[in-house]
Amino acid sequence: MSLHVAVIGAGIVGAATALELLRDGHRVTIIEPGEPGGEQAASFGNGAWLSPASVVPMSMPGMWKKVPGYLADPLGPLTIRITALPRLLPWLTRFLLAGSTVPRVEATARALSPLLNDAPVRHARLAVEAGVPELIRQNGLLYAYPDRQAFEAEALAWRLRSDNGVQWRELSGEELQTREPTLDPRYRFGVLVEAGAHCVDPGAYVAALVRHAVAQGATLARARATGFDITDGKLHAVLTATGRIACDRAVIAAGVWSKRLALAAGDRVSLTSERGYHVVVADPEAAPHTPVMPSDGKMGNTVTSKGLRASGQVELAAIDAPPNWKRAQVLLDHLRRTYPALPKDILPTRLSRWMGHRPSTPDGLPVIGPASACHHIVHAFGHGHVGLAAGPATAAVVADVIAGRSPSIPLRPYSAARFRMW
Repeated sequence: MSLHVAVIGAGIVGAATALELLRDGHRVTIIEPGEPGGEQAASFGNGAWLSPASVVPMSMPGMWKKVPGYLADPLGPLTIRITALPRLLPWLTRFLLAGSTVPRVEATARALSPLLNDAPVRHARLAVEAGVPELIRQNGLLYAYPDRQAFEAEALAWRLRSDNGVQWRELSGEELQTREPTLDPRYRFGVLVEAGAHCVDPGAYVAALVRHAVAQGATLARARATGFDITDGKLHAVLTATGRIACDRAVIAAGVWSKRLALAAGDRVSLTSERGYHVVVADPEAAPHTPVMPSDGKMGNTVTSKGLRASGQVELAAIDAPPNWKRAQVLLDHLRRTYPALPKDILPTRLSRWMGHRPSTPDGLPVIGPASACHHIVHAFGHGHVGLAAGPATAAVVADVIAGRSPSIPLRPYSAARFRMW
């Protein structure tokens, strides 16, 4: 049955969903107030990794011990602005609970795996379909450690990856330096996930997918969705700041802005912004051949079409709080230590920086599936650090739900109803 589906959001999840729905023969309207792939979007500024290994949740056993340090260090890898703490306490409590035991994080990793295990293949297909195959590159993803002991200190994380089918190859110090000669020699042990891939320009990639959807018949409506017209459990329209858009079904894929739309659809979800930063060095004097994540920085170092990008950091603060650009400086300083050939003084004209909002749930799992107040509305948001990688698999699940097919992935772990128990 052909339906008119309104997809709210033109990030990677919304763009991929629109294409899946078009393949099913539906009429599609994408509702997005900003420029698809623009700097306002989380898709624009992420780490560009497409990694089956990203099944490890941010909240892990023992993290509660680190919270005082996070509060005390405004430039640490994870920081919480004191002014936002009262509002964030419910989310933080759930976050620490979600990672409090090994069985809990094992369950999270199992739920993330089917969204990520074939992400490189799915993205390669999408890029070819959209006419931009050069934007997706598969030459592995590399984790760099000072020694094997540092790697073994993360044994639980790597066991979670292994349990979910992730394979890797260990590199000695000599092999690591041969493969990445510009890497600082303090890194003497490497782990190469050969199945990993990356996107050389996430913003351009998402924009290309949206253009392709429009070329295939989708309509792009430049508007901000504000709610829904629902009567007796039936959806009649998406309400926007500029008027109604009549439709049969709707998909909420609006990133961090999805929380209020989910509430309008009957679900109170625990969602906050994990503010992430990146810095890009144009025409770098040194850069890795393979995207690298140094263990002492936990930031992705990736060569993009604009230059060497370092991305990472987690800052929990109000959405409208001003950026703390010292956090971008932390990334740049770490790049200099990681690649000694980078000069100490880089001209400002060669540098760009960015801050954006990862839509994150406390348990590290997205919200996917029918809304409580109206099953004609489908949730597809809250992917946190894995939104780019998990976008295509999420889109396939949403298309199955709207078509009345049984999704290949069980929906229970992603249900909005899980927040009622917290």
